[in-house]
Amino acid sequence: MQGWLATALPIAVIVVDVVIRVLAVVFVPKNRRPATATAWLLAIFFIPYAGLIAFLLFGSTKLPRRRRAKQAQVNRYVMHATEGIDLATETPDWPPWFASLAALNRRLGAMPLLGGNTARLLGDYDASIAEMTAAVRSAETFVHVEFYILSLDRTTAPFFDAMEEALARGVTVRVLLDHIASLRVRGYRRTIRRLKAMGADWHLLLPVQPYRGRYQRPDLRNHRKVLVVDGRVGFMGSQNMIDRTYDRWTNRRRGLRWQDLMVRLEGPIVAELNTIFISDWFAETDVLLERAARQSVAPVGTEDLDCQVVPSGPGFERENNLRLFNGLIYAAQRRVVLVSPYFVPDDSMLYAVTTAAQRGVEVELFVSEIGDQAVVFHAQRSYYEALLKAGVVIWLYRKPTILHAKHFTIDDDVAVVGSSNLDMRSFTLNLEVSLMVRGRAFVDDLRVIEEGYRRESRRLTLDEWDARPFRSAVLDDVARLTAAIQ
Repeated sequence: MQGWLATALPIAVIVVDVVIRVLAVVFVPKNRRPATATAWLLAIFFIPYAGLIAFLLFGSTKLPRRRRAKQAQVNRYVMHATEGIDLATETPDWPPWFASLAALNRRLGAMPLLGGNTARLLGDYDASIAEMTAAVRSAETFVHVEFYILSLDRTTAPFFDAMEEALARGVTVRVLLDHIASLRVRGYRRTIRRLKAMGADWHLLLPVQPYRGRYQRPDLRNHRKVLVVDGRVGFMGSQNMIDRTYDRWTNRRRGLRWQDLMVRLEGPIVAELNTIFISDWFAETDVLLERAARQSVAPVGTEDLDCQVVPSGPGFERENNLRLFNGLIYAAQRRVVLVSPYFVPDDSMLYAVTTAAQRGVEVELFVSEIGDQAVVFHAQRSYYEALLKAGVVIWLYRKPTILHAKHFTIDDDVAVVGSSNLDMRSFTLNLEVSLMVRGRAFVDDLRVIEEGYRRESRRLTLDEWDARPFRSAVLDDVARLTAAIQ
């Protein structure tokens, strides 16, 4: 008997191994980019059992079927509710390509392009939190809070106090925070206790709680940062509601701190931003806040900025943000300035950026000199050679600050600000929200921000890059392989 088992077991292992590889070739490439499929196949072929388990856990970029159905329902609601709304009138100073990109966004699931908006940039981290706190303290009807990371600490305590004071005045306060992202930072339980104690109506975004029947791929996350007060003022951008050291002693020891950018909005666009919150609230609660949507009608702002909110993520059939970003880069005639803490593009974006530089467009990329995520940081570095050879100017924001802002400008006409990085995770796995703005005044304000980054950065040259240690080049290239596994 033992002799039979000794013979059969190795044969069974070999058969299972072959079956795994054959099935992988059949099923893995389906509806995936070739690079992504190849990376998964390599993982499964080299380490069949571990690779298969990883693929089963992380191979699907889709939300669960029930969530996709709810997202589709919200998308239909948004399209119906905003049908015929178009407050932006084309003027002679519009770039000739701008109307077509706004139409593209609309077809992909974005809301209408709206005119008559006011937007003010907030580049000071603590001042940004103070301004959001002041807005909450002025609330009369409702406060909608949605952050990838929401954490109670010494820096954010006034914001939590403002929410509690608003509740005491009879204001409705609704709060959404990403489960995994907020759980990973210090003080998560303290934050939840405070939300419960003040009586806020709060829910976790994309909770991973299998014991409660709530589960999806763990790294499908809601990366949005949104605050709407009374439907009259809104905030969005890259900044989480947490101390700029992320309240970690290791960051303080290294002197790390985050540099972000938020935008304060007034005008009709605030209703669109509120719709993002309403859609995410519905996804977590099954409650559609139609009354809050009706309360979100804001008066025309004092400026005349044309704005469009562009949601994206696994709840949409197409990569809305990637298509918009590539379209804008290809449309540029004179200048493109990109700012992203994590620049890990797919082939289409890499071609768009390098092609722009090669056809004579001035292209600049701002990234951090150091990274807070080792694998992503090395994957990002693997693209520097191709960018530099194409003529892209790379600016390294000096350590120990992490440049976490996410925005870019196209010529002197159009800008995008939001939560989306220029990486494959933001294109495919994260729920993001971007704001496209047409208006020379807004772009000029962003130019001032960009110039501030330039003063705090050093330019990377091709000679310096070619002289980097061999071990660094190997790490970069290996990390690049992992970036394609989605």
